[in-house]
Amino acid sequence: MNFAGFLALIAAVAVLIVLGLFFYFIKVWVRALMSEAPVSLFSLVGMKLRGVNPTLIVDARIRAVKAGIPLGTDVLEAHFLAGGNVIKVVQALIAADKANIELIFQRAAAIDLAGRDVQDAVRTSVNPKVIDCPDPNKGTQMLDAVAKDGIRLLVKARVTVRANLDRLVGGATEDTIIARVGQGIVSAIGSQPTYKDVLENPDKISRKVLDSGLDAQTAFEIVSIDIADVSVAGCADVANVGAKLETERADADKKMRQAEAEGRRAMAIAAEQEMRAKVQEAQARVVDAQAQVPLAIAEAFRSGNLGVMDFYRMQNILADSAMRESISKSDESKGPQIKS
Repeated sequence: MNFAGFLALIAAVAVLIVLGLFFYFIKVWVRALMSEAPVSLFSLVGMKLRGVNPTLIVDARIRAVKAGIPLGTDVLEAHFLAGGNVIKVVQALIAADKANIELIFQRAAAIDLAGRDVQDAVRTSVNPKVIDCPDPNKGTQMLDAVAKDGIRLLVKARVTVRANLDRLVGGATEDTIIARVGQGIVSAIGSQPTYKDVLENPDKISRKVLDSGLDAQTAFEIVSIDIADVSVAGCADVANVGAKLETERADADKKMRQAEAEGRRAMAIAAEQEMRAKVQEAQARVVDAQAQVPLAIAEAFRSGNLGVMDFYRMQNILADSAMRESISKSDESKGPQIKS
């Protein structure tokens, strides 16, 4: 192949590439024009050069224009280059417009770029969703609360929420709603005098929790809080819950009284031991005083205040007293004598 043939081949390939690009852009351009959402050929070429998919941008613009939402290719292209999902944003704008919800492109784009599903947000705003409290996927099936009378209740609630598009960016998620509602229910039950009030009027608990403004700084607006299930802990299969609770209360009171009696008994034993210790202490003082008597007698002998005869008379008196005590104890041991 000579040089002229080589140039002709290159020119033919170049022409084919140009014709392919031309027909590609013409196809997209014609589709936009026929859909009354015209886009210039230079814009399409510029998109291609900037690494943007022209077909995606044109399709998104056609959907928006057909829904009565005028969007230029520049904002759609900018959102695409920012890493957003252009089709989802446009679909969310169309859904919000049909539902008479005020949502501008900038807010929808911000929600999408924040990692939130903007379509799901609009859907939740139109059709509120129901959240279980507590979340069964976290392993906890029921909330555990205790009334003032000490009775433990198991509660399950369902929270109906609507997405708040104004607070969706930066607002707390569903986990915060579940945590706040759970805390509110436990607190509301804890303020009730008896468990019977909760079982009789569970809506009182839900109203009290709903009036607490638990959706502040969250991405949702709480529509309603409904107590789906409430039961006394440990009495799921008992027909007469009141009788069972009264029986358990009586047993608890009995054990408490027994514990109090045992405490008083222990205190009495301690007091008795203390008195015995005091008696032993007094006896020790008596023995100590008795030990001082011989010393005093010896001192009296040395000082001349006590004579030998005086000492003998004292000894006789002591012996006489000891004999009388011995006779008295002997008579007591024999008991009363019956004369015939």
